[in-house]
Amino acid sequence: MTARLNPFGLAGDVIQKMVALEDALRNSGLEFSLYELVKMRASQINGCAFCLHMHSKDARAAGESEERLYLLSAWRESSLYTPRERAALAWTEALTLVAQTGAPDADYEGLKAHFRESEIAHLTLLIGLINTWNRLAVGLRSQHPRTWSAAA
Repeated sequence: MTARLNPFGLAGDVIQKMVALEDALRNSGLEFSLYELVKMRASQINGCAFCLHMHSKDARAAGESEERLYLLSAWRESSLYTPRERAALAWTEALTLVAQTGAPDADYEGLKAHFRESEIAHLTLLIGLINTWNRLAVGLRSQHPRTWSAAA
C-alpha cells in the first residue's frame, strides 16, 4: 500500500492544532491507560493500522499488558476491564459507529456512574479526535513503521 499524500506537509498548521488538542486531552485528567484503550478500540473499529501500531506501542510503553491489548476487541466478554473502562469502551463504540447506533441513551447513562460531567466531555472529545485521526490515516493511506522483516 502506498501513501496518497502527506497531510503533515500540506496542512501542517491545522495538524498542529489537532496535536495541541491531543495534548490538552492527554492532560485533561483521564488516566493514560483509559486514554490509550479508547484510542485503540476506535482504531480497531475503523481499521486504522497506523493508529493501532502507534497506540499499542504507546500503551505497552506506559505499562499496559499485552493480554489486555490482545483482548480489547472482545472486551465485553473479558473480565480484564474495569467498570469505568467498560463504560468508556461502550461509549467509544457508540460514537465511532454513530450512524448505526445514534449514541444510545443507555450507553450515555452508563458513563454517569463512573465519570464526572467534565470527564464525559473530555472522553467524548477524545473519541471524536481519534476518529478524525483514523479517517485521516485511513483515507490518505498513512503507513506505519515496519518493525518486522518481510522474510519473517
